Amino acid sequence: MHVYVYDDYLNKNKFNRIINRVEIRLTDLGLNGKILRLAGIKNIKAAIQNEIRLGAKTIVAVGNNQTVNKIIGAIIDDNIYGDFQKKTLLGIIPIGEDNSIAASFGINNPEDACNILLARRVEKIDLGLAGNHYFLNEASIQSLGTTLEIRDYSVETTARGEIKIINLLKDKSEDIKSNPHDGLLDVLIRTRKKDRTYLSAKSLKISNQHEKLIVDGVMEINTPVEIGILKDHVNIIVGKDRMFE
Repeated sequence: MHVYVYDDYLNKNKFNRIINRVEIRLTDLGLNGKILRLAGIKNIKAAIQNEIRLGAKTIVAVGNNQTVNKIIGAIIDDNIYGDFQKKTLLGIIPIGEDNSIAASFGINNPEDACNILLARRVEKIDLGLAGNHYFLNEASIQSLGTTLEIRDYSVETTARGEIKIINLLKDKSEDIKSNPHDGLLDVLIRTRKKDRTYLSAKSLKISNQHEKLIVDGVMEINTPVEIGILKDHVNIIVGKDRMFE
């Protein structure tokens, strides 16, 4: 059974037409299922877990990066996670802005997303963990004043720029290869002086007294914070044009 989790911002009238097209297409493909609307739901975690207990085999995030983030956080922290890892798949239908996670999986528009759900091509990928928050793409922070502690050494940046801790590439223009199957995080330090440093690690600690860590572009986290990787932790329905092998 499919459960489609609609984010609350989709209640706006401007999304009515695209949602209607998606629902018609899903019905034509025989993929219709239950719709769970996040608007008005106070306990998202409990609502999604209940659907899994009732037999949902595919949970589909209909929305953007934030929608995916809400769903991941709702199902992995509980003992129901064992069932999710073994049986339940996560799908994505991107609507609106901020859909880099969907793009990483080769899902570039709502119409293609419906066909990708039908094809049911599944990849089990690593999941990033920053404190108690999960991320699929990356966590980022301004480089000035940031200290990275990796194993028995530390790196402190004194130039302006950005530090990215990457699990899964969100942009093909990045000249770095990132493998969400290897159990490693890729660290890219890039400053305005055009200096670039690449590192990889299973875990690290990041600190900055003045800047916050941004997770998947949707959540701010105070530092210091421990960042790690959970290998082969999420089953995702992906497209052929995904940004990884």
